[in-house]
Amino acid sequence: MSSKKPLIVFEGIEGSGKKTLVNHVSKFLKKKNIKFIKIREPGGNKNSEVIRKLILNKKNKFNPFTDLLLYLAARSENIELVIKKNYNKKIILLDRFIDSTIAYQHYGMGLNRSIIDKINLTLLKKIKPHIVFLNIIKMKTMKKRINLRKNKNRYDIFETKFYQKVQNGFLKISKKKSNYVIIDSNSNLAENKKKVINNIIKFIK
Repeated sequence: MSSKKPLIVFEGIEGSGKKTLVNHVSKFLKKKNIKFIKIREPGGNKNSEVIRKLILNKKNKFNPFTDLLLYLAARSENIELVIKKNYNKKIILLDRFIDSTIAYQHYGMGLNRSIIDKINLTLLKKIKPHIVFLNIIKMKTMKKRINLRKNKNRYDIFETKFYQKVQNGFLKISKKKSNYVIIDSNSNLAENKKKVINNIIKFIK
């Protein structure tokens, strides 16, 4: 599945370098005068950003199923207000999407996958990512990067074994999908940036 206006997703656990690559691609597209929109999950529009604050606030303690429903509520708003209008019309850069929910809420927290899949399918209908960049990272490096953050949110303070489960979940998902590109965040950043841009160029040429 190729598109000159692809939906490009960046996945990975905390500290894996997603944001760095999203920003690099943004700069590349601006330089080339190519129209795009950049959004994140949870968040991306006014309503979803309100939900994001609820989810990530360290003072809040939700049970895993409530967490799931909040993420899906934020996604519902994003799809209706932003993604549907721009899908196949503009390049969409998305920091996290449906596979984050499966990796975190199913593999990380143990929630029923079929429930997640059914709701995602209802929300997305025919919307699918054209390419997904999965950033993987060593746990030691991840911990160092998170410790450097001045403002930590609720998803920055889990135990290391949780992040390992989530990353393993992402890798399991990637094995069943042909649109995944694995980015080793332990490797040279310049090479990773080049790898991402080269893969995107294949879609937008």
